[in-house]
Amino acid sequence: MSAKTHRLQFPLSEADARRLRAGDQVLLDGDIVITAGLPTHERMVQCLDSHTPLPMDLHEASVFHLGSYSREVAGGLEVLYINPTTSTRFNPFMPRLIRHFNWHAVGGKGGLDQASAQAMQEAGCVYLSFLGGGCTLLSQAVQSVLQMGWSDLLVHYRLVRLRVQGLGPATVGIDASGRSLYEEQVQSARQRLGDILAHLDRQRQLGANSA
Repeated sequence: MSAKTHRLQFPLSEADARRLRAGDQVLLDGDIVITAGLPTHERMVQCLDSHTPLPMDLHEASVFHLGSYSREVAGGLEVLYINPTTSTRFNPFMPRLIRHFNWHAVGGKGGLDQASAQAMQEAGCVYLSFLGGGCTLLSQAVQSVLQMGWSDLLVHYRLVRLRVQGLGPATVGIDASGRSLYEEQVQSARQRLGDILAHLDRQRQLGANSA
């Protein structure tokens, strides 16, 4: 089945998430939450452990690992650009956060592990992969800053709720059925590893014989 392109409203609903398939392209309209911070994820988990309220409601939010360059202005924060950061750094935290907050869309770049994919399958959640280095394209979609949490952290690490229009396109890297394009690539590379090593060995021997 060929991949499809969708333009969807965010935060993403479970129903919309479960209709998406790995490889589909998505344009995002609506409200998302971004952070690039490892300390931010640690603090979210600490809040769950201590039953401490978070600075904003993250229930069924769409939360993305998007770094930002921002500046504080009168009355709030101005986001000058956004760019995806690597999600694999957050693997230890994501399964619990996805389940607890019932997230239906997460993302960034680089994917998440199988434990996260399992949690996503349970919650009805997709992983959206954004173009690395695509900050100019992505930043044009930012309409406004709606909310900011944990102002004691570096701006890059804060929880920031944005309104976006036409953000993307992003690729569904892991869908709500558990299919992961990242895992498929790993398996494909493992299957080809023997042939690759044999080819390199033949080339090495040819080079040695011609010396």
